[in-house]
Amino acid sequence: MKKVFVIGAGGWGTTLANLLSYQFDVLLWAHEKEVAEEINTFHINNTFLPGITLNSNLKSTNSLSEFDQYDFIVNAVPTQYIRSIYSTLADIDFSNKILINTSKGIEQNTTYRISQIFFETTNLPEDNFVVLSGPSHAEEVSRKIPTTVVAASSDISKAKLCQEMFSTPEFRVYSSNDVVGTEIGGALKNVLAIASGIIDGLGYGDNTKAALITRGLAEIVRLGVACGAHPWTFSGLSGLGDLFVTCNSKHSRNRLVGELIGKGKSLSEITSSMKMVAEGVATTISAIELGERHSVELPITQQVYRILFENLSPKEAINELMTRESKHEWVW
Repeated sequence: MKKVFVIGAGGWGTTLANLLSYQFDVLLWAHEKEVAEEINTFHINNTFLPGITLNSNLKSTNSLSEFDQYDFIVNAVPTQYIRSIYSTLADIDFSNKILINTSKGIEQNTTYRISQIFFETTNLPEDNFVVLSGPSHAEEVSRKIPTTVVAASSDISKAKLCQEMFSTPEFRVYSSNDVVGTEIGGALKNVLAIASGIIDGLGYGDNTKAALITRGLAEIVRLGVACGAHPWTFSGLSGLGDLFVTCNSKHSRNRLVGELIGKGKSLSEITSSMKMVAEGVATTISAIELGERHSVELPITQQVYRILFENLSPKEAINELMTRESKHEWVW
């Protein structure tokens, strides 16, 4: 039986650990001791996944002492905390481990994709990294609502192994060899979800939302291709699929941040009241830096940045976007 160590007991980490626990020996690491105790004693995680009864076989811990006993690692730690947590595991040999990342974001300051963080902080071989991404809210997957995602690795056999491990009748996994595209799509959609929420908060309509998703996807494609991604990836689950669901779902924390901003609340007021991390806030900063590094124009992302960090009013930001110099939609 495969032994799987899941790091991160938020809603998504708990959901995936629970899914895997019906087939494998799974240990779920929680940052909060009380969360681990609740999972072990009552088989629930009311803090991050309320209303879901977990498999009694799923065990949780607040310690990383058993980490080295596991060959399969599933990362569900928010992007900005990955380096600090895995740096404590610097003495562990990752050369024979397979790491499946399920978080989405770009690291601040370095502008590293998550795979790059792991390659710098551990001796994980590039071919042993898999990213699992796509339109997949924990609130729905945990209730066995049909969902499809993609597993990407530079070694397609590792992507297919992940595909086999996670697939259930309700959770369908496709495979890909485009790690860069899958990571970029999953990260940048969170920035655009904030913009989508702002549109909702302002009370704008379907036309505005459609324009945002379409032109936002164009930004993702431009930056992704500049970073080495295949453009077709962004027409798939980790691109358009994830963008669509995150921009429209009531479950999206990033969309909620934007909606509250659109209704007049401040960013500090919003984030201080949230239990879970809205990755798009930090990713906005990193995306701007990454765009500058690759000389890629990101007008929507730039306006989200100015709204979040420079107090630009949402209505003024949209007006500036709408009155920009006229351009071709695509130039072939």
